[in-house]
Amino acid sequence: MCERFNYDMLFKWFLDLPIDAPSFDASTFSKNRQRLLDQNIADEFFAAVVRQAQLRRYMSSDHFSVDGTLLEAWASHKSFKPKDDPTPPPADGPTGRNSDVDFKGTKRSNDTHASTTDPQARLYRKSNNTAARLCYLGHLLIEHRHGLIMDPDLTAATGRAERECAIDMLRRLPGRGRRRTVAGDKGYDTKDFVADSRAEGSPRTSPRTPAIEDPRSTPERPVTPDTR
Repeated sequence: MCERFNYDMLFKWFLDLPIDAPSFDASTFSKNRQRLLDQNIADEFFAAVVRQAQLRRYMSSDHFSVDGTLLEAWASHKSFKPKDDPTPPPADGPTGRNSDVDFKGTKRSNDTHASTTDPQARLYRKSNNTAARLCYLGHLLIEHRHGLIMDPDLTAATGRAERECAIDMLRRLPGRGRRRTVAGDKGYDTKDFVADSRAEGSPRTSPRTPAIEDPRSTPERPVTPDTR
């Protein structure tokens, strides 16, 4: 990236740099990146962009969608080792930094194992047809007027993280207590999430999912015939 600063005019225009300005030193750039993470500059910058969109009325205040996705951690399966096993590898076993490791027949779980590279990453998969990976869960709250992101979040990868984080994002919306609608995929189709979202002012009346009662099953009121 620092090398690209020397020839990409769009980068220099975005940073308001002169055309002949030299690029940043790579080590200085890395230190600045850590400062940005420590001071939450990215969060404040994103919040400022959201405020500008709200002032221009680009964002809906009543209709939203929530979704989550897996974000793969920068850690390999080889680093996923027992938490309380100080036993060194056998002398005649695989050696070298990129040696092959056979996990077949070995029971591994987040309760007993952790990554030595990224201890906060968890072994997780979103469906039975996919392989488990060391990852996190990213979450988005999107408004429906222009499809703009209102709130992003990052959590540990657990089975309840998507639904719990969605409720937290709904609670962070301004004007709490007003009636809103929220849409989500089948991963959010649980009675607890429906009850919590309704408590935050987000009713759902679609009969397509089993966790929500079908309004068409309610007996219709009798119609009084017109005798005029």
